[in-house]
Amino acid sequence: MPTPPTDLHELVAVRLRAHGQRYTRSRRAIVEVLARAGAPLSIPQVLERDRTLAQSSTYRNLTELEEAGVVHRVLGTDEFSRYELAEDLAGHHHHLICSHCGDVRDFTVSPALEAELQRALDRIAGAHGFAVDHHRLDLIGTCDDCV
Repeated sequence: MPTPPTDLHELVAVRLRAHGQRYTRSRRAIVEVLARAGAPLSIPQVLERDRTLAQSSTYRNLTELEEAGVVHRVLGTDEFSRYELAEDLAGHHHHLICSHCGDVRDFTVSPALEAELQRALDRIAGAHGFAVDHHRLDLIGTCDDCV
């Protein structure tokens, strides 16, 4: 049995192949930008961080990467969707979303608090006959730049 890939780019290539897609230079550049970002990015922010990317192909490539489960779209409070690597590639985290400027920032909590949060969400879901697969927590408010 083959060893499962552990390198980010190997994982991405495997996922894309499973969806009949190739891991092109442009897709690799987008993955690199998102991996270095530390927070979800809008398409204009992705293009600003790698000026070799073409706007039209970046839209198309992000759609393909999202369909393959490589990236996740985060909806903010402005007109821009933001993109980040899928949770299983980047690690479990939550978001702070500014309702004024639309900025999205990542945050994590301690393992103890994460477990407590999961138990509370499981209780709430169970009371409604719902089974939780995973959770995302988005806190919406005002960032320190907009206060």
